[in-house]
Amino acid sequence: MKNPLILALSLTALLASGCSDKSAKSDSATLTQKAGDTAEKVKDTAVKVASDVKTAAIDAKDAVAAKIVEWKLTPGDIKSDLEKSGRVVREKSVTAGEKSGEIIGDARIVTVINGKLLAAADLSAFKINVDADKGIVSLSGTVKSRELIGRAVALALDTDGVTQVVSLLTVEESVEPKSM
Repeated sequence: MKNPLILALSLTALLASGCSDKSAKSDSATLTQKAGDTAEKVKDTAVKVASDVKTAAIDAKDAVAAKIVEWKLTPGDIKSDLEKSGRVVREKSVTAGEKSGEIIGDARIVTVINGKLLAAADLSAFKINVDADKGIVSLSGTVKSRELIGRAVALALDTDGVTQVVSLLTVEESVEPKSM
């Protein structure tokens, strides 16, 4: 006959493994439910964040559009400036508490403006050179329209530390194929 202790231990192990399977199945179902709940919360949060980002982008675009008018950067204003002097110059007054270009740093100003130009879908495809000296920013290069000159100037002028923007941007002439 087999040892009764070994039989008792074997029986206990079998019972424990049976309970463990039921417990594991129960834990698995609970984890699956929790994962589903978490996935739903993540989805809801993602939808809300996407909506908030879209709203913020619209608000930012509206703010830039308002500043274009305020700073006289409409296509008509740009045309007039280009006809008179060949460049567009706009200044922003620095109020108490605002940082000046010297404090912020010209390298940072150039980096921020380059980032804004890259983020602007209508400007990112063009090479616009940005230079800064003590808060005075110079823009040079070409764009497709006067409207884009105004937009580039507005983006630059709406940067902390910028006190003046001098635009030497020109409107790119479209090259049409010659007929033979």
